[in-house]
Amino acid sequence: MYDPVQLRTFLTVAQTLSFTQAAGRLGVRQSTVSQHVRRLEEATGRPLFLRDTHSVELTEDGEALLGFARTILEAHERAAAYFTGTRLRGRLRFGASEDFVLTRLPEILEGFRHEHPEVDLELSVELSGTLHERLDAGRLDLVLAKRRGPGDERGRLVWRDRMVWIGAEGLRVDPDRPVPLIVFPPPGITRARALEVLERDGRGWRIACTSGSLSGLVAAARAGLGVMAHTRGLIPPGLVRVAGLPDLGPVEFALLRGGRGSPAAEALASAVLSGADRLTRPA
Repeated sequence: MYDPVQLRTFLTVAQTLSFTQAAGRLGVRQSTVSQHVRRLEEATGRPLFLRDTHSVELTEDGEALLGFARTILEAHERAAAYFTGTRLRGRLRFGASEDFVLTRLPEILEGFRHEHPEVDLELSVELSGTLHERLDAGRLDLVLAKRRGPGDERGRLVWRDRMVWIGAEGLRVDPDRPVPLIVFPPPGITRARALEVLERDGRGWRIACTSGSLSGLVAAARAGLGVMAHTRGLIPPGLVRVAGLPDLGPVEFALLRGGRGSPAAEALASAVLSGADRLTRPA
């Protein structure tokens, strides 16, 4: 009843909330994306998106279809893999940003390992800046990380959001004193962004806590030691947005491949892109 190609297009639009970005990710024309969505709406008999010239949003029925679409596509892929008899093998070195430690990324990786048990998956969780360096040095095959900033268009866009200041509930930043910062060490992209916007705004700052672990930063923030820059859609439980500080701007997460491509890297990239909406949900 439901065409897997149309369902994959639907999920991509739901992830990007943009017909244009979905077309770019899928490598098709925008008119093709619109056609797939229209035919899926005809098949379901329900509108799946509310859209105008400025925005795209899922309807209630669109939200309901997300889970069904993922289930149908996963079953379709399992059947295809079984009957084609293709089995991926080899070593795959995958790097993921610290940002995704507390999300559903482990579920995506678990599903990949279930589908491809003969692939030796090696996971590295690091700062995005470190992952870029290791990818460029040929030490990783596939990376899910923040883009370095405006003008960086490497890789396939997975998710776009904004960065915000967060801290413990009730925390207030004194405008007459240096901003107490909770940050990753260099070459953290989030750290660099935080320092850049504060200096551009003429705000003084001091480092209240440095940790290479997101869990360590979150613990310091919950203790009220200061504020940290973080992706808006990934705010950990127990922390809230903090007002009164300069805007941190947008952030983009992308999948980047190393020099030597492989079927295993392509398969994992496809799994991450198909499950991208789960990356914003806490584990």
